[in-house]
Formats: sequence, structure tokens, C-alpha cells
Amino acid sequence: MTTIINTPPSVSESTDSGVGLVLGVIIAIVFIAIFFVYALPEIRSVDTTTVPKTENVNVNIKLPARDVTLTP
Repeated sequence: MTTIINTPPSVSESTDSGVGLVLGVIIAIVFIAIFFVYALPEIRSVDTTTVPKTENVNVNIKLPARDVTLTP
């Protein structure tokens, strides 16, 4: 009967083709593009004029007359 011995590949051989790195870079570019298309305009469109500035606020409060009875 024949004996088959499978030897592991030598250390100098590399089976990593870099596909994971390329795929990761492409996914990162897609996420950055989505950020610039959707999120950045929303961040920039926050309108600060809707919040009243302190010099433009006019508060008119009228308190009712107080009934004061003085006892001798």
C-alpha cells in the first residue's frame, strides 16, 4: 500500500493575494462617499437662525396686581 505524505508549503510561499485589503479599501471609500453625499449636507444645513439670539429676545411678562391688606 502506498503512503502519501502531505507536506505543508514552505514559509516563503504566501497564499495571501491582498484581496481582503483591496476590498476593505473599496468599502472604506464607499462609506466616505456616502458620508459626503448624505451626512455632510445635513450637518451643514443646521440653521442657527432658528435659535433666538440673546439680543433679539423680548420677554413681556405682566404680573397680576397683588392684593395687599394692611392690618393695624
